[in-house]
Amino acid sequence: MNIGLNLFPGGRHKALTFSYDDGRTQDRRLVEIFNRHKLKATFHLNSGKFDEPGYVAYEEMASLYAGHEVSAHSVTHPFLKRIPRERLIMEVMDDRGALEELVGYPVRGMSYPFGTYTEEVAQMLGALGIRYCRTVESTGTFHVPLRPLTWHPTCHHKQMHEYGKTFLELSPPAHYANLALLYVWGHSFEFDNDDNWQEIERFCAELSGREDIWYATNIEIADYLEALQRLEFSVSGSIVHNPSAIAVWITADGQAVEIRGGETKKLDE
Repeated sequence: MNIGLNLFPGGRHKALTFSYDDGRTQDRRLVEIFNRHKLKATFHLNSGKFDEPGYVAYEEMASLYAGHEVSAHSVTHPFLKRIPRERLIMEVMDDRGALEELVGYPVRGMSYPFGTYTEEVAQMLGALGIRYCRTVESTGTFHVPLRPLTWHPTCHHKQMHEYGKTFLELSPPAHYANLALLYVWGHSFEFDNDDNWQEIERFCAELSGREDIWYATNIEIADYLEALQRLEFSVSGSIVHNPSAIAVWITADGQAVEIRGGETKKLDE
């Protein structure tokens, strides 16, 4: 049996996610745009900046980002590779703790302050309960992350239209299609600085409402990819067990198949 681990939820090959840093007040306008177009994003926040001029307020954080993902970005936004290990642990764990108290769920994602990291820093984040951490090293591709703790995005939002057009045109035969992820990152204050809010409005209008795209947060994608890789197959490939709690989709002899959480399924029936 020909098996392909190449589908997102709903049997889709494509997914779109956004990632925005720092928690500046311009997030309010950006969230409104995402909500209006029914898109999902991840917001990486510095808990030590709440209530400072130009940053979102402590009391509005949970409601503002409802329906999106709140993710860590360290407490004070230092260069993580320049500080002692003890300070790195405090920056990450204190940020997680403060954010979790507000949103009411485990904060398992992060983005690197200034985009800088070392191999040691990446390994430490994994030990601190961080499931993924986004870099600023744009790949110009639609690949899913090979290593979530150094997750490279597709592009900064200044290049989103270029890559969005190519992304929409992807339509290979189902049997040959790979998982295609368009990952856009940036800072909301850049739209004010560049006076180009119309660009994100246009991009969201063009990419939203498409049946062949899964709209997800960073952690939803990370969790789904992990669940996909955890599938257990019989030697013949005709039986599959999903030990995860979430449903995943695969292709079996070219057909889209859903395997629900905890389900053992015969694929040749």
